[in-house]
Amino acid sequence: MNSNPFLSIEQLRTSFIAGLRPLLAQHSLGAFILMAANATFDPPVLAALGPELRVQYGALLARFREALAAGLPLSEVEEDLLVFLKIAAIGFEALQPTETRSEGPWALQFNHLRSFRPKRISQQPPHGISAPFEERAFHFNKPFMQKEVFWRGALGGRGVDLYYNKYPFAELHTLLVPEREQCLPQYLQHQYHDYAWQVAQQLGATLPGAGIGYNSYGAFASVNHLHFQLYVGSAPLPVEEKRWQHNGGSDCYPAPCHAFSDQDSAWQTIAELHRSATPYSLLYRPGSAWLFPRRPQGQLAPPPWSSGFTWSEMAGAIVTFNRAAYESLTTEAIAACLAEAGA
Repeated sequence: MNSNPFLSIEQLRTSFIAGLRPLLAQHSLGAFILMAANATFDPPVLAALGPELRVQYGALLARFREALAAGLPLSEVEEDLLVFLKIAAIGFEALQPTETRSEGPWALQFNHLRSFRPKRISQQPPHGISAPFEERAFHFNKPFMQKEVFWRGALGGRGVDLYYNKYPFAELHTLLVPEREQCLPQYLQHQYHDYAWQVAQQLGATLPGAGIGYNSYGAFASVNHLHFQLYVGSAPLPVEEKRWQHNGGSDCYPAPCHAFSDQDSAWQTIAELHRSATPYSLLYRPGSAWLFPRRPQGQLAPPPWSSGFTWSEMAGAIVTFNRAAYESLTTEAIAACLAEAGA
């Protein structure tokens, strides 16, 4: 696990798929859901693991039917059971693979299985933009979560646990948890902003397309345990286009957006948002960052086709789980949703 997967995109993808395979041997429900979500999102994963996933789905379905018919308790995590029951309601073969298309300047994604995920804290109206770490809530120190670690080691001078994203919406999508055992809440301290900036710079040297996303507490962060979202994309996100005023162009981005080319200026604006208790999302790319002040979650209901606008949506990559919306959303409708989400 400690060998370096960040030497190239090819090495990362090989390690990513290889790390999923041992999860099959666990015969656990959580591992099955994680692999199913990654397989329906990423064709190479489906090609490598699809036949074994189908066999495991059949075995899990038979086991749960037998237990429920006999009135026996199920020892699985409740949220995993709910997701599996949703899959069983339509059948494994009815899970639709992720699709993408462009709509004007925006990138649209249809992500079927992501709609099944539990909402956790991401739909609850927040009280401010920070809350103490809560041991009883979901967090990355839970023993069952250690089975979902993709890689563990030193990255950028800090100890890191890198988890598979159980419901991915970006390429090679993982959750980066620095110094996990310190139980830090999802409140960005100066040192961890600098850390994210430097890791994005470091990884960009060997992984073209590497980026790091962050949602503050109150901005649809689903876990109040300090974490970032690491991905390696094949194309820049819409917010990075030269056309926008924040990048020196002439077009006005529909949501408030600050662009930075140095980490200190970025931190000064983040600190101002902390002082005003304004939630925000962040996108880090090598040598750059884009900061999105947000309306607090709960103040504005997400569109019916979305589970909430995260850093991805604020950056113009719109995730939807409704096919009709995916096919019919217009440039103007997306811009209006972004404008409403901004602070």
